[in-house]
Amino acid sequence: MTTNMMNQFHLPYCLVIEEGACERLNEILADCIPGIEQKKVIIATEPALVSIMKDYLEEMKRDLPCSETYLIEENSFDEAMELAKYICMNDCEVIIGVGGGKVLDVAKYAGFVGKIPYICVPTTLSNDSLASPVSVLGTVGDARKTLKCKIPTGIVVDVDVVMGAPVAQLQSGIGDTISKYTALYDWKLDAAHRKDRVDDFSYLISDMALTSLCYNEEKSLKSKEFIKILTQSLVLGGLAMEIAGNSRPSSGSEHLFCHSLEENHKEIQISHGMAVALGSLVSCRLQGQDVERLEHILKAYGMDMDPMNWGITEEIFVDTWLGAADTRKDRYTILNEVDLTRERLVQLYGELRSER
Repeated sequence: MTTNMMNQFHLPYCLVIEEGACERLNEILADCIPGIEQKKVIIATEPALVSIMKDYLEEMKRDLPCSETYLIEENSFDEAMELAKYICMNDCEVIIGVGGGKVLDVAKYAGFVGKIPYICVPTTLSNDSLASPVSVLGTVGDARKTLKCKIPTGIVVDVDVVMGAPVAQLQSGIGDTISKYTALYDWKLDAAHRKDRVDDFSYLISDMALTSLCYNEEKSLKSKEFIKILTQSLVLGGLAMEIAGNSRPSSGSEHLFCHSLEENHKEIQISHGMAVALGSLVSCRLQGQDVERLEHILKAYGMDMDPMNWGITEEIFVDTWLGAADTRKDRYTILNEVDLTRERLVQLYGELRSER
């Protein structure tokens, strides 16, 4: 454990980002948690991955004789609590999450509630939750809630496995990283409003996550170099939140737009990362920052930022932004400082559409 003046924080004991990492996963796990081969381990994954990751899962279970597989059906608080109950009732000692955001959020929170070490083995890179101290879980209906928990004990990213992920999921990871541009601005606004201070180290790490992706020359989403850089950016984003003790280094007004869209317009099928990227283009304009910088990066990675192509009409766009601040009333952002009229939002929607 490391301590600064503002917050106590933890860092992962091991972080492995390499090609073929899953082929030596048991070796990595043994280094991360000594004696794991004698411990009761639960391997949480989802049905769709059982066949895709069959060889890796079978080898893991051979080397971990006291392990068992637990299938996660949905990303919900109830599912996480069911898993936590199973962990406690069966005296499980380690949980390993193998999968995408749904599996990782449920496994992370269940491990936190069950008070056992959690190892994260992502199969895609759609957001920075793989290294963050929070889990986003479904609650009543389609509503979701961000819950505090512990950062993973270990993170193992197999570049070869992640390269098989759909391009849309990787673009979502880019969007979640890009959003730090506006989130960091909003964090400073909040600190000034509360006469508080920004954690300098956390701010620096979040900014590093952003710039490492922005100034990366490799734009092919299916290159090993890009996968490594995106992984590093997402891990840094998660660590910045852990050090700050909150999500301010990675979440601002652009995330409020995303929350509002998810809560009020469930018919819109857009990933979290793409929604916050779209939100960042608007927040950036409201903040008076250089929006061309963001547009250049998003275009370089082939990301479609035309709201209409995602089914977001002018009416939905305006309604979503007008309700954005209400999704987190405790969060001070640029939305608290601008006069966000319907006319201004219609103009912003037109600007987004005309620049595609």
